[in-house]
Amino acid sequence: MRALHRGTLLLAIAALSACGSGMEDLEQRVAEVKARKSQQIEPVPQIKQFEPFAYLPNERRDPFQQSQPDPGQMVSAGPRPDLNRSREPLEEFPLDALRMQGIIETAKAVYALVKAPDGVIHRVSVGNHMGQNYGQIKSIEESEITLAEIVPDGFGGWISRPATLALAE
Repeated sequence: MRALHRGTLLLAIAALSACGSGMEDLEQRVAEVKARKSQQIEPVPQIKQFEPFAYLPNERRDPFQQSQPDPGQMVSAGPRPDLNRSREPLEEFPLDALRMQGIIETAKAVYALVKAPDGVIHRVSVGNHMGQNYGQIKSIEESEITLAEIVPDGFGGWISRPATLALAE
């Protein structure tokens, strides 16, 4: 047992003595860095003085009013979302985050069950809105819901595009 303790002690002493060697290259690098000449640091740039602007509305347009389109500019006569109607719960989520879970058929109507990302299942029918692009449900089939979304066309107008929400597998 004593031989084992002595062997362990000798091994520890050998390991600790190895930690002390090999520091010459580090000491040389530190001395090299300290021997470098210091460089002149550029002064901090002066901050320009703020010049206030006084808005005089003489014959200028009101900056808080939307400008009217030029008479030569074509205004789109396409579809437009109804911004005055109250939004439905499923319009809070993007369409790709919603999942169709199934349908319920009654004698009077067909309803689709749609699961929102928050885990709540909503019952929707034709005419309801869902998705963030003003999507309105046009038809409900066993395997999908067909919608018409109204999206900006990039020229100040709107276009209608079809979209579907397939039954979740």
